[in-house]
Amino acid sequence: MTFLIDYFRSYFPFYRRNLKIAFPVMLAQLGQGTVQLADTIMVGHLGTTELAAASFGGAAFFIGFACSLGLSFGSTPLIGREFAAGHHRKAAELFQNSILFNLIVTILVGCAMLVVSFFLDRLGQSDDVWPLATTYYRILLASLPFVLLFQAFKQFMEGCGNTHYAMVITIIGNALNILLNYVMIFGVWGCPKFGVAGAAYATLISRVLMAVAFVAVVYKRAPYSKYFLFFKRNHFSKRCLNQLLKISAPIGLQMLLETTGMNVAVMFVGWCGEIALASHQIAINISAVTWMISCGIAAATTIRVSHQIGVKDYASMRKAGIASMHLSLAFMGTCSILMLIFKTQIASFFTNDPAVIELASTLIMMVGIYQIGDGLQTVTIGALRGLADVITPMVTAFVCYVVVCLCVSYYFGIYKGMGAVGVWIGYVVELYLASAILIFMFFKRTKKYMS
Repeated sequence: MTFLIDYFRSYFPFYRRNLKIAFPVMLAQLGQGTVQLADTIMVGHLGTTELAAASFGGAAFFIGFACSLGLSFGSTPLIGREFAAGHHRKAAELFQNSILFNLIVTILVGCAMLVVSFFLDRLGQSDDVWPLATTYYRILLASLPFVLLFQAFKQFMEGCGNTHYAMVITIIGNALNILLNYVMIFGVWGCPKFGVAGAAYATLISRVLMAVAFVAVVYKRAPYSKYFLFFKRNHFSKRCLNQLLKISAPIGLQMLLETTGMNVAVMFVGWCGEIALASHQIAINISAVTWMISCGIAAATTIRVSHQIGVKDYASMRKAGIASMHLSLAFMGTCSILMLIFKTQIASFFTNDPAVIELASTLIMMVGIYQIGDGLQTVTIGALRGLADVITPMVTAFVCYVVVCLCVSYYFGIYKGMGAVGVWIGYVVELYLASAILIFMFFKRTKKYMS
């Protein structure tokens, strides 16, 4: 017992440092999760068909959206190392090129996603669902350029160790999003009633304003405004773009594989009917809230690990990663217990349909079962990104999120006829397998630095 007390006591400074960076990100991510919950609750009260449409349209959109986000993440560890080493001109050059890089991603991924929108009617969904889902998808697609502009500034600031600005802007933007949801979904205060599309319009407007706000704040605020003084036309370089691509491409592919596996499974759920799809939407949104908190811890882990490498303190580098795993275990373990106890009450917040409540309660129970695996794999990916190891998460994503998840989900959900519950067994298996692989690789990678 004394050994355990001494062990955890040695990590207290790392818990504090990680949480100092993570807390603003966690609040911002929690705000985003709250928006998704508000979307689901409000759309759910329009009807089961509308909730199913938001689920399918959102899942289809999130595949390309997650890939785009992943491609924007590569600048953080690179800028973090240069910032920690005091190379501010180099950090500014990477920042400048990351803006161009994200613009290129917007054009390429956005065009691909637009093409996909013309084929949503061919994915086995009901005739009531896919037209609403297509409209929802296309409105969300219009927000992509603004999301990636926001990301360029957010990743730069996180590389500099500042997560406060992103937190404030995101919380304000999310509060506006929720208000606009109510106004535009239900048509109050003289606004037309847009229904499901109203949720997408609210998201679009809030994302535009968030991007504009972040640009204005960083441009005006010292000491970060000085980085714009280093911006030069001749600093746009193929070398920097290739450097960003080398880190970002595997992250983008990893997130594409992860979301493809999980969201193709949504198509399997859709084959089981509107009740299954609506229930899935409720459970996946509950899961997204806790996952986003883990993303906040993961973002802090990337920053802390990259900074410790920048100053060549490799023992602290490893401890920073392990401390985040401890934090994730504590948080996700608590969430797991709460979900298992209150699953029916949680489902009842979203809908009055008894059939949806019953199935959603079962799926929320499964969310509770995989919480620890989900948190550990998310945080460990953040630690590996801090090490600039983006290949391991990419390969793990292919094996676990595509091969394992889809095979297990199809086998139990469709072949064995277990429906949505069978599909979600694939989620449980993939997340625990991925967390085991990633943790093993983190210890293997950090051992090389310390030997």
